[in-house]
Amino acid sequence: MPINTDRILTTHVGSLPRTDRLREANARRQAGDLSEADFQQILTEEVHAIVAQQVELGIDIVNDGEYGHAMTNTVDYGAWWTYSFARTGGLELTEDNPAFEVVRSTPGDLRYTSFADRRDRAAFLSAYDEVVDVDLKVVDAFPAATSAISYIGQEDVASDVRNLTGALKGSGAHSGFIAALSPGSAARVGNKHYATDRDFLFAWADVLKQEYKAITDAGLTLQIDDPSIAEGWDQINPEPSVSDYLAFIQDSVDALNYALEDIPTELTRFHLCWGSWHGPHTTDLEFKHIAKTMLSIDAQGYTFEAANVRHAHEWKVWENLELPEGKYIVPGVVSHSTNVVEHPELVAQRIEQFASVVGKENVVASTDCGLGGRIHPEIAVAKLASLSQGAALASQRLF
Repeated sequence: MPINTDRILTTHVGSLPRTDRLREANARRQAGDLSEADFQQILTEEVHAIVAQQVELGIDIVNDGEYGHAMTNTVDYGAWWTYSFARTGGLELTEDNPAFEVVRSTPGDLRYTSFADRRDRAAFLSAYDEVVDVDLKVVDAFPAATSAISYIGQEDVASDVRNLTGALKGSGAHSGFIAALSPGSAARVGNKHYATDRDFLFAWADVLKQEYKAITDAGLTLQIDDPSIAEGWDQINPEPSVSDYLAFIQDSVDALNYALEDIPTELTRFHLCWGSWHGPHTTDLEFKHIAKTMLSIDAQGYTFEAANVRHAHEWKVWENLELPEGKYIVPGVVSHSTNVVEHPELVAQRIEQFASVVGKENVVASTDCGLGGRIHPEIAVAKLASLSQGAALASQRLF
């Protein structure tokens, strides 16, 4: 059954701006100044409020704002990933574990370099050095696997599920989703235990599938966050061939599909992006090279950046790319990378472009990436409002 029956549905990628109250509660919890019971009460109230706001703004497929993925700063590009550290056993902070060690790469034998050494940053070094906002700062220290990793986040994911399902009751939302990390992105921490990178990837798959199952067992949609699939291209230096890169990421795709084996496809969507930092992105891999790999992932929906000026033209890729039967796309039609709020008419036009190539029944209008921690909360609200207004305009013309 197509996802749209009488109108274009709307959603977003996941992260929404945290309130001052929630950020302060996260900081007090980490410092031991707030009891777990009091924190959970605040978290529940904040999730209910953000779900109500999404519905009021006209968002159909809502989430918990990723409020269970802790942020203590107003700007945070990494909470989508760093939340996993506290939910995984076998990880430790070690003195000799710098994040993403710089490793030389050769064609056919590729290795990630560091964020600081990525090719886009090297091309615009003075810009990245002068403007703090375009640099990616996640955490000060990264853990490494020093023993077999295991999932210890049962109480945290149960809280995520409980808060969202409770907030959905009587809200009027179409449905709800919760974002979770992919094995490929999770495995970017240090490995001091597993014999091979592939072993480490599949260990992460075994860990994360427990989180995936907890989400879908509750009837919620699982969104897999995996920027490593596309973003990793910029973090291999020198630039590899496309064929070598696609071979390089195949282990990550295989590990993810393994983790999804027992997860209902109809409750799964996959998010592809080129990194949420604010920068030129001149070294982004073109979508045409990665699209078929994306479609090989066992999900029903696929979300991807399509509104920012580096990727807005790529809707035309779908003219020569067949969307498998029963699948739908969730293109970004408003961007997280600019403070300019898209006009609803532009949003409608972007939706109509995608509808013209894959069918109006198969397009859910979304944001490029998470808005939380990337733009000012008031601008985020305005963008979500424009998103729903644009979808309404497109629906009038398409249905």
